[in-house]
Amino acid sequence: MRVNILMSTYNGETFLAEQIESIRRQTFTDWRLLIRDDGSTDKTRSIIKAYTQKDERICFINEDETENYGVIQSFYHLVKYEEADYYFFSDQDDVWLEDKLETQLAAFAEVDNSQPVMVYMDLMIVDAKLNVLHKSMVRTQSHHANTKLHQEMTENTVTGGVSGINHSLAKLWMRTDKVIMHDWYLALLAAALGQLIYIDKPGELYRQHDNNVLGARTWNKRIKNWLKPQALVAKYWYLITSSQEQASLLRDFELDADDRALVDAFIGITEAPLHERLLSLKSYKLAKNRWFHTFIFRTLIITKFGYRRN
Repeated sequence: MRVNILMSTYNGETFLAEQIESIRRQTFTDWRLLIRDDGSTDKTRSIIKAYTQKDERICFINEDETENYGVIQSFYHLVKYEEADYYFFSDQDDVWLEDKLETQLAAFAEVDNSQPVMVYMDLMIVDAKLNVLHKSMVRTQSHHANTKLHQEMTENTVTGGVSGINHSLAKLWMRTDKVIMHDWYLALLAAALGQLIYIDKPGELYRQHDNNVLGARTWNKRIKNWLKPQALVAKYWYLITSSQEQASLLRDFELDADDRALVDAFIGITEAPLHERLLSLKSYKLAKNRWFHTFIFRTLIITKFGYRRN
């Protein structure tokens, strides 16, 4: 069994060594860590090189190349770099709990891996010094974890650093345009064409700090959003239209009739007549994971308030 851990780095010198050490402490030890640096200008690259000398399981795949691809393209390159049975995504600034890989691999062992499968876990949100802020990111941010296509199409509950995919799913990732984030797109493929499996247990300490590219929704972020209602409506519409574009990528695959109808309804809902919008929201249970966000989502779809056609 070949297990590849995939890490894309960018100016991560502050926490990178701590994350790599957490991977080296995994109870499952037969893995290969592939690291691609996305154009760092700090000491990240020298840290990676030092670890390749310390541990033969660690490989710096672009030691002689410094091009910046962006996070989605960088992870796409890592997935396609070499074939494995299972691929696990890793951020550069978190800390994996010691049984993370063992737990997820046990879940993969219980399913048919000839079909596309993603297994993901919960996270504990911590501050820069690893003090626990929230014991469950899923319950704090989204109320529940998604495992069905209609849930994941409108809101992502998968965090890359606690997700893993099998080779059957990795083979299906053939494009990066219209992809909002690699973890979300791969979760959609799994939900539509195979299985999206959630383990209700934390797999890592998800660190929140000043340099996060993405991160947990905090009260500070929420207050800033609500102080600018026009910008907030525009942001909601961006998320809706972007998720419609991402869902359109599913049309590249052979879906069953019900899933194709669901995808088509979601993609076309903003241009449909009012009665069809109402029917689609009800029939396909299109919603968010919290009632308040569902209220805003459905209100915007019904009224089209602030909607600007691309």
